[in-house]
Amino acid sequence: MRHKNVAVHRSVLVVDVEGYGQDWRTTRHQLAVRDGLYRALRRAFEDVGLPWTDCRVEDRGDGAFILVPAQVPKGPLVESLPYALADALRQHNKAHPAEEQIRLRMSLHAGEVAFDHQGVTAPAINRAFRLVEAEPAKNALRGSPGVLVVITSEWFFDEVVRQSCVVDPATFRQVPVAVKETSTTGWIWRPDHPYPAIRNRGEVSASLLDAARAT
Repeated sequence: MRHKNVAVHRSVLVVDVEGYGQDWRTTRHQLAVRDGLYRALRRAFEDVGLPWTDCRVEDRGDGAFILVPAQVPKGPLVESLPYALADALRQHNKAHPAEEQIRLRMSLHAGEVAFDHQGVTAPAINRAFRLVEAEPAKNALRGSPGVLVVITSEWFFDEVVRQSCVVDPATFRQVPVAVKETSTTGWIWRPDHPYPAIRNRGEVSASLLDAARAT
């Protein structure tokens, strides 16, 4: 029996450039930003040994979404990729004027993805886009001197971040996510300007309330 459009597991990564559509960016500036973004992504993937050429990459104008094959371990997506990406973005920014510099939000999730003749679809992809669009993620980047903010889904945080021996879950902040029809929570991390570690649940709950008031 043949199965059409069978869903397959993928890690889902979405990136979005802060202020891409601002009036002070001309078409020339936006082209430089797009070129710099993809150069930074490819370099970061290659630097940490992730197979860029095996991923499905779809352009979104002011960002991109990337489907990472199921056989690729998820740990490096949060343990090493953000550091390499932040470094690549800083190198780009040093060589370009303010109008062509890049600060980025990145979301991480995973789930079953279906392919058809038009492309791909899945609730997991929708969730990753809602996370990267969440106001707390935007606020976190605005309030950071760094170039990158990461927001993970609850699933990714519980299954990957909490189990990691490399990243410290206590430097993540739980936040409410309410975008369009999605209402959930995410976990924000600033790899190049980390939050102080929080070790007890009461403080984590307080950080969630603070984030809610900021939206």
